[in-house]
Amino acid sequence: MQTLPKRIKGFSNRLKSFEVNHMKKPHSLSAKEIIEKVRGGELKAEDCVLSIFNRIEEVEGRIHAYVTLTKELALQKARKIDAKVKNGEVLGRLPGVCIALKDNLCTEGILTSCSSRILDGFIPPYNATVVNLLLKEDAIIIGKTNMDEFAMGSSTETSYFGATKNPWDSSRVPGGSSGGSAAAVSAEEAVLALGSDTGGSVRCPASFCSIVGLKPTYGLVSRYGLIAYANSLDQIGPLSRNVYDCALLLNVLASYDPKDNTSIRVPSQDYTQFLVDDISDLKIGIPKEFFGEGIDERVSKIIWESIYTLEKLGATYEELSLPTLRYTLATYYLIAMSEASSNLARYDGIRYGYSIDYDSKNWNEVYSKNRRIGFGSEVKRRIILGTYALSTGYYEEYYLKALKVRTLIRDDFNKAFKKFDVLVGPTMPIPPFKIGEKITDPLSLYLTDLLTVPVNLIGSPAISVPCGFVDDMPIGMQIISPALREDLLLKVAHIHEQNNKFKDYAPKL
Repeated sequence: MQTLPKRIKGFSNRLKSFEVNHMKKPHSLSAKEIIEKVRGGELKAEDCVLSIFNRIEEVEGRIHAYVTLTKELALQKARKIDAKVKNGEVLGRLPGVCIALKDNLCTEGILTSCSSRILDGFIPPYNATVVNLLLKEDAIIIGKTNMDEFAMGSSTETSYFGATKNPWDSSRVPGGSSGGSAAAVSAEEAVLALGSDTGGSVRCPASFCSIVGLKPTYGLVSRYGLIAYANSLDQIGPLSRNVYDCALLLNVLASYDPKDNTSIRVPSQDYTQFLVDDISDLKIGIPKEFFGEGIDERVSKIIWESIYTLEKLGATYEELSLPTLRYTLATYYLIAMSEASSNLARYDGIRYGYSIDYDSKNWNEVYSKNRRIGFGSEVKRRIILGTYALSTGYYEEYYLKALKVRTLIRDDFNKAFKKFDVLVGPTMPIPPFKIGEKITDPLSLYLTDLLTVPVNLIGSPAISVPCGFVDDMPIGMQIISPALREDLLLKVAHIHEQNNKFKDYAPKL
């Protein structure tokens, strides 16, 4: 294990023979292509790993997507996969596919920090369920990615390790909180990645980095081993460069887990079979509130062009109103901060993680000093607000009222889904903004979550797919469906992707 990217020598000669005979380098291949080539003996899993780390050496200094790299473990896993191929053994569903993990997913024997000082040196003794699922299918874990501290942010600027930069423009944010995962996939430093989505933290960076990001139905993917931010909102989701790869990864992730009491039992299915070019019966709802105040007109224009494209392909659309959307941001932040206040109470710096040198025998003094120094300003802000909302005399006024409004918001969406198959709008209200532009104004940063938080409140799935550019910066379209209709989401996303002239665009690094 290594905690910072170091110069990786001796890879170029090893890869030269492969790259001469192929138009794409291994790190540029899709997951589907890698799986086919590894299975067929045309490409070694070890060469995939070497190519990825060669790419990391080349661009990571400009991106800062990773906080930990696991080169030796990745090479060991790759060699085992190649031995399986050579011996004719049965392979998993993702052989040779290099995957990056957001650093709030527990990994046995590997630093897991949540990009926070308070977890400095924390090495989990177990894997998150999703990590075990990936390893079982012969995927290769290559490292842990940077994120907003404890997933609290929309720009990956609150990380203790410093900000991640957008591969399309290093002066701009990649979105957050899964910004490291999205930037790694976009910059071809990983083939696939996992993020977590509490209020848009997979879809936001997917939009800002021009890749695909899926927030699954709440409970479809196990949260066991995900370090919690807000339990009733958190969901692990895939990030990929195309919709097919997203479906491939979801095939592995969607699994009942008895260790997670929010996990739901559903029949296993192959989501790639739904990627067909037929949406002739599709009814699309367009919430007027998704194009109202605070939405950049240039973003709205691009989204409407995508909607017209879907109409030409056979879908029908109609505008509708979701009146309770005006309350979603306030509702979300009350619930999320309250749950965060409860979840983060366990970090005291005494049992594990960062701790100051102290002589005091006063537990309260040590506890408060560890947390004051160990947490960043944004995390402390949310803990304070959440604790206030849960305090005696304010619980019913704030937290309980937010839960009631959450039910009203869910009812509004359920009514819409009785008439429409999917709802469509922008993923983010604005294009990627400059690093440092909003971090000093928390309210301004919170407002960027306007269009993504409703989905987490209602538990439905949503996907962000690339659909265009504003001033050479990516814009994503968000598609929302009823619970457990990931098949429909992926179908619509796929046909949009196939008819999107920007689908093969990649950042120049």
